[in-house]
Amino acid sequence: NIMLNREVPPFDNPDIRRALVLALDRQGFMNALTEGSGTIGGHLKPPPDGLWGMPAEVLATLPGFGPDLEKNREEARALMRKAGYGPDRPLAIKIFTRAVSLYRSPAAVLANQLQDIYIEAGLDVVETSHWFTRIGRRDYSLALETTGNAVDDPDQAFYEHFACRSERNYSRYCNPEIERMFESQSTELDVDKRRQLAWDIDMKLLADAARPPLVWNRAATCWQPYVKGYVPQINSSYNGFRFEDVWLDRR
Repeated sequence: NIMLNREVPPFDNPDIRRALVLALDRQGFMNALTEGSGTIGGHLKPPPDGLWGMPAEVLATLPGFGPDLEKNREEARALMRKAGYGPDRPLAIKIFTRAVSLYRSPAAVLANQLQDIYIEAGLDVVETSHWFTRIGRRDYSLALETTGNAVDDPDQAFYEHFACRSERNYSRYCNPEIERMFESQSTELDVDKRRQLAWDIDMKLLADAARPPLVWNRAATCWQPYVKGYVPQINSSYNGFRFEDVWLDRR
């Protein structure tokens, strides 16, 4: 996902934030980074693996998720021209990222995609020992980050990454109106109603470029054949983590 420093130029300008979101080719990220094995989704894990994420047809109605990439980018270029940029005056930025392939490779793909909307992006690559210090200071304009969610639940995803006072809200995105919606969905007992409330929140976060997600990765789990009773988990590495039904068939 992408983190934007909304308090300093150029991403204090909502038109430039929207242009960046419209420029994203998420299928291109999947093809380049996961050999097509990932999934496109919002901030909640997409179905069928996830229980709360928006279906593809709903997601396609949001900025940057529509299937017509050239139409999206033409709108993005119009916004960039409105902000004073163009082919003869591109916007120069740095993409802050870590010196590991999990971060640096998607940062390179992002830099290549942004060229199509008059943004010349170089990479600001740092060692891991410096990464969190600079993230904490918000010493960046645009950063490429990975997010790991412990469980597939809206409370964990929303409060941890978007609540105003959360220590894991690295970009310090703060919208009290949306945060009040967190409470509404959290206290809703009807699962279907709660899911719709979670979709409403996710749509607002995506439209506001709060922390634009690029692609959901899939990973494999391997184990020895003598490990019996183990059931791999789909939507959390922590579900079933006690291994109370697992046993070893060997002497």
